[in-house]
Amino acid sequence: MDKPKSDRLIEIIAGCKDGDNESFSELVDLYARRCYGYFYRLCGDRSLSDDLLAELFVKLVEKIESYKGGAFESWLFKVASNIFYDHLRTRQRQQKLLEAHKAELELEQQYARYDDGEISDKLQKQLAKLDHDTRQLIVLRFYSQMSFKEMAEMRSEPIGTTLSKLHRGLKKLRQLME
Repeated sequence: MDKPKSDRLIEIIAGCKDGDNESFSELVDLYARRCYGYFYRLCGDRSLSDDLLAELFVKLVEKIESYKGGAFESWLFKVASNIFYDHLRTRQRQQKLLEAHKAELELEQQYARYDDGEISDKLQKQLAKLDHDTRQLIVLRFYSQMSFKEMAEMRSEPIGTTLSKLHRGLKKLRQLME
């Protein structure tokens, strides 16, 4: 006679906690399809869903010890949700970096059209119109050649905050320069 599903799941989890590869395989067999479906419904991308699923099961190997009982599926899907939201945050940071880089290139192209002396004078006048914080970010980035990470560390703020402030500052400077 087969054991009830919940008793078998308890055994599988205990085996996983003991490092039994067979137990991990059973856990994957039990939940891979549902977790893949969860990721696919969230992102609509099969390849990304595969990657997130693989990351989930790697995370389970690392975190199975932190499961202390209760509804395993709730715990599992909480881990899955955290993985998905980590992915979104990473993607948003990458998008901000790309936007900031694009703004830098546009600014450089705009300035390349002017004579060095003329642009330098105009730029200095327009920089003076910006608030101190914004002016500092632009100078650090373009004249001191600091990376976004270095600037964020120097200012003791998250890199996303630094990127946002710099992006807004460049937009304002671009408007002033027109």
